[in-house]
Amino acid sequence: MSGEKIKAIYGTRDILPVEADIWRKIVTAVSKTADEYNYGFIHTPIFEATELFSRGIGEASDVVTKEMYTFRDQGDRSLTLRPEGTASVVRSYIEHSMGSRQGLVKVWYAGPMFRQERPQAGRFRQFYQFGFEAIGSLDPSIDAEIIAANYNIMESLGIDDKKLYVNSIGMPEERKSHKKAFSDFIKPILDEFCVDCKKRFMTNPLRMFDCKREECIALLKDAPVMFDYLSAENRKHFDTVCEFLNHAGISYELDKKMVRGLDYYTRTAWEIKCDKLGSQDAISGGGRYDLLVEQLGGKPTPGIGFAAGIERVMLAMPEKEPEGSRKNFGFFIVVRDSRYKKDAFGLVMKIRKLGLPADMDYLGRSLKAQMKQADKSGFCYSIILAEDEMARGKAVLRNMVDSRQFEIELNGLLKVKNAIQLGEMIGRK
Repeated sequence: MSGEKIKAIYGTRDILPVEADIWRKIVTAVSKTADEYNYGFIHTPIFEATELFSRGIGEASDVVTKEMYTFRDQGDRSLTLRPEGTASVVRSYIEHSMGSRQGLVKVWYAGPMFRQERPQAGRFRQFYQFGFEAIGSLDPSIDAEIIAANYNIMESLGIDDKKLYVNSIGMPEERKSHKKAFSDFIKPILDEFCVDCKKRFMTNPLRMFDCKREECIALLKDAPVMFDYLSAENRKHFDTVCEFLNHAGISYELDKKMVRGLDYYTRTAWEIKCDKLGSQDAISGGGRYDLLVEQLGGKPTPGIGFAAGIERVMLAMPEKEPEGSRKNFGFFIVVRDSRYKKDAFGLVMKIRKLGLPADMDYLGRSLKAQMKQADKSGFCYSIILAEDEMARGKAVLRNMVDSRQFEIELNGLLKVKNAIQLGEMIGRK
């Protein structure tokens, strides 16, 4: 008895193979940059004690008050699917005493996050992020390094129409002075703001600058900004960060009204935006969180990091290459007669042992259908096993890019010891 179709939960989606190739390309670029910058991989659980996020992110933040997936398990413990990665990394840093083994801990992660927000382009209730974290240094050079890593990842993915915006949002003691001036400015016009801005005014006024409503943006045009209330020490720190970015050849703009959406941020903050995405144009962001380790039970330890949503990055990337464009140095084995299927299978396994991709038909298709399948595979080459050539110990090598084909010695093909030898063998054709 067949039942009703079960669909993915609203706000979630399947990442199908065609899209997964782009997803993998992004993670590969991130991993390569992490290796270049000496960041080790960390993988934390997808659910944590709810208190980790309420204490770390901030009980009044939108994430905690509106967006978290929280539930009680059979032991009546309050657990939450992680809405972001930094709090989990800091929890792990404290729990495993990572700072005692090395002064500066540099890690990166990639994986699913969960927020119950309204799904829209590039934003889902289960989404994927990658991020870098550096815990243990207050030196401005580490700020510049991690910003450069963030920027260079986007560069390596071909995102040309991007802009880096930097700011400093100071420390809590500086925010007190700013909050008074900001409150004095806002109070006479508070009724003109949206409901969310009114709530933010009561909990975290700085985040009013994060509102996307044009009416609210206009009202805040002349509002006091945190940057103008920085202490001499923090202003010097920020200026030094900018000097390091200049030395690294990283272009940026100062945005005094730019804030971050999570409460743990301090001092340096930044966003990378892409005009291609319209009003919701941020593809990545980060900042310092110099008080977070202590808030979560560790010793006072500075930290800094960034995160990027993979779905947002995919939208900002150049249009994907046309289907049928060839990049993979791989082989699709075609048989003209089913009696050569075992030979084909042995050849596929041989090529795979060389560390190269290979595939064949497993549905008993006709020669014509197999060639279509070879064309869709994305491999550079097909190898055709046919009676006339097999009788002479040969096979047909077809270049799937330009359709040229040549005979190739089957024994020679089976005797190659590595991918380089195979490449040289086909390179002569």
